[in-house]
Amino acid sequence: LKCGMRTTKCQLLVTSLFVMLLGLSIATLGTVTHYGLHFTLINNISLESNSYRVIHHAAFYFGICLSMTLILAALLSSIATVRESQCLTAVGYFCFALAFCGLLPAVCWRYTHGAEVEDSMMDVYDLVYDEVRRNTSSFRRHELTAIHEAFLCCGKNSPFGDTASVEHKTCPPGQAHGAGKDCLQEIRIFLKKHMDLVSMLLAVAIGFTVYGMILTSFLWFSIHFSSNLNRKGKYILR
Repeated sequence: LKCGMRTTKCQLLVTSLFVMLLGLSIATLGTVTHYGLHFTLINNISLESNSYRVIHHAAFYFGICLSMTLILAALLSSIATVRESQCLTAVGYFCFALAFCGLLPAVCWRYTHGAEVEDSMMDVYDLVYDEVRRNTSSFRRHELTAIHEAFLCCGKNSPFGDTASVEHKTCPPGQAHGAGKDCLQEIRIFLKKHMDLVSMLLAVAIGFTVYGMILTSFLWFSIHFSSNLNRKGKYILR
């Protein structure tokens, strides 16, 4: 029992370290998603009716809460391992379980609503592009130029005829009409890379939280039975 408990403590300390790094990575990714140039630009341009704003803010706050839960679980598990405290071990297990309950819906949402994020971003670009093409707003022209510079793209394939005049005024210098990359494709590629990174982090986090739950439960039982064994054979003479 003592040998198994020692092995469990070493494994739990290493797991807690990785979980803490995962929590910091998720917090960093959430901050980049919320304050990054590409996402902030689309968020500021999008209309109130567009679902991107809700997704933009919800992803940030959910990521911060999830990262704090993972970091708290790692800290409590580490302290419980060093002190061999049943109470802290139980709280650490609860934090791991809470993080697991948050990770599962996040993974499901990523695969069921991933296209919604992509569509909402491209809808923002389509709106700005069409308004600039109709010359309805000079302010929209500056927004379209900012999108082109952020995503390093130039215009899109439009069914409304030649759009060389729009692209000539809003594309980055050096990208002539027809030579630049299609912005809808570039937005899709950029978002796919970002979502793949999110998926990888969530999958790794699920694996470590499950492993952390197993180790903390085993450590709790080890501490419990070890304390019971230490009390056996002790008598008080009166």
